[in-house]
Amino acid sequence: MTETTPYALEANLLAKTFATQTEPLTLFENLSLTIEQGESVAIIGQSGAGKSTLLSLLAGLDEPTDGSIRLLGEDINHLDDEARSRWRATHLSFIFQSFHLLPELTAQENVQLPLEIRGDRDAAERARTLLTQVGLKERCHHYPSQLSGGEQQRVAIARAFVTAPHILFADEPTGNLDTKTGEKIIHQLFDMNATHQTTLILITHDPALAARCSRQYRLEQGKLLEVLPQQEVATHDC
Repeated sequence: MTETTPYALEANLLAKTFATQTEPLTLFENLSLTIEQGESVAIIGQSGAGKSTLLSLLAGLDEPTDGSIRLLGEDINHLDDEARSRWRATHLSFIFQSFHLLPELTAQENVQLPLEIRGDRDAAERARTLLTQVGLKERCHHYPSQLSGGEQQRVAIARAFVTAPHILFADEPTGNLDTKTGEKIIHQLFDMNATHQTTLILITHDPALAARCSRQYRLEQGKLLEVLPQQEVATHDC
């Protein structure tokens, strides 16, 4: 990476505190993370550790109590809600544990919808291309109710990549799938990443998925700990 190329993500001294009926609850503070473009990074941790909250902050879906976040060099904290939404639509995509497909639309229509919103005249062709890449060429005109869970998640993956995002955030993308189907989804996800050179930031409980990433971090007791290849754990900028 050259000096003029921005990181995919720079989070500096993040803090998130929630008000409760008794006293404020701080999930984490002084949390920092840097991710280069094209990297794949997994964030693991126990339920309730704040992984999904952290993903929402990193993606600009929520605002930190303190600290700053830059995505592709853009300080998203200084954007208003409308500008932030436009920026996300242009540069980011998401895959969630629940597939979030529109039931009244076919697989192809679900995939091409983000492009149609942009006014892309090649939306249908690009949607068919992406569905072919994830092995669903013959299922383009099927509705979500006619697809298996694994097929629906592959439609969600195609929809996430169809806009050629710079960064893809995935929150438990194999959480609703059996082990065999989950392994296929992992393979598809990283195949698509290699094809499109998209930065992947994953929240997962799946050790097989986390192990495929170039780096792993564990969110534990408000700290982000890097999981080293030798299974040693070191504090990362906290």
